[in-house]
Amino acid sequence: MAANKFGRYVWLVDLIRCHPYITFKEISDKWEDCGLGDGKPLPWKTFMNHKDAVQTIFDIIISCDAKRGYGYYIEDADLLEGNSFRSWLIDSYATLNQLQADKKLEKRISFEKIPSGSKYLQIILQAMRQNCVVEITHQGFGRSHASTFQVEPYHLKVYNRRWYLIGRSVYLDDIRTYALDRILNVKVTDTTFKLPDSFDINEYFEGCVGIIADRDTDIERVVIKAYGWARKYLATLPIHDSQYEIASDDESTTFEMTVRPTYDFLQALLQQTDQIEVIEPQWVKDEICRFAENILSYYKKLNND
Repeated sequence: MAANKFGRYVWLVDLIRCHPYITFKEISDKWEDCGLGDGKPLPWKTFMNHKDAVQTIFDIIISCDAKRGYGYYIEDADLLEGNSFRSWLIDSYATLNQLQADKKLEKRISFEKIPSGSKYLQIILQAMRQNCVVEITHQGFGRSHASTFQVEPYHLKVYNRRWYLIGRSVYLDDIRTYALDRILNVKVTDTTFKLPDSFDINEYFEGCVGIIADRDTDIERVVIKAYGWARKYLATLPIHDSQYEIASDDESTTFEMTVRPTYDFLQALLQQTDQIEVIEPQWVKDEICRFAENILSYYKKLNND
């Protein structure tokens, strides 16, 4: 019953987010067809209770504008879209609602599966909630054996179908990133810590693409030129939030962004295959050329063999 109510709250937020200034009658009509209720109109009292619950649970205020036909809208909707967690939660649960309401859609929607790493999510979340140090056994790629050490868990992040833990290594006294699928064991200790007021995850990953926060790599201006399908692809799905278009003609679109050109960023460029060209800086262009030469050498060797 609790899960069903939560689903109703998410449904209401998602509906008003997608249809601002929607009237109560329109909301009630949508409710009849959504499959979450009993196929009957939405009672006014139930609507008001759901509206109050949405504010309590999600800190989202649903208001009514009498000047627009008593239409309901979400206050500070831009803030909701800018909050990646709340936006992701509502999007995900809204889709789940539809699957539960209509089993016909169950085999017609596919999700990206995160191969592993979720095994220890609940344990780490518990430690984060209580600000407890965790003892993890971790074996990174390229390591011949695992190591056991203590970490203050600061933040969890998903990137490229992997969960990552960002936290302070007690032994190294430094903030590190650990892939959860490389963790072999986690134990919550009795030792507590205080999350530093100075720690800001957005500042920590400032200018970064992906999960590598390499402070030895300066933030700088990168200019790329996109051709063919990559022109619209990058326009609708930017490599970085700072990306914007600075020039365009019949054959290409030129984008500029301000990033840390780490390995993750270079990988993002390589994903565009032969549809982009790095214009500047020169050292990034040289790195991409080096990757291309290495790839070419592999195939030349294969053909010679």
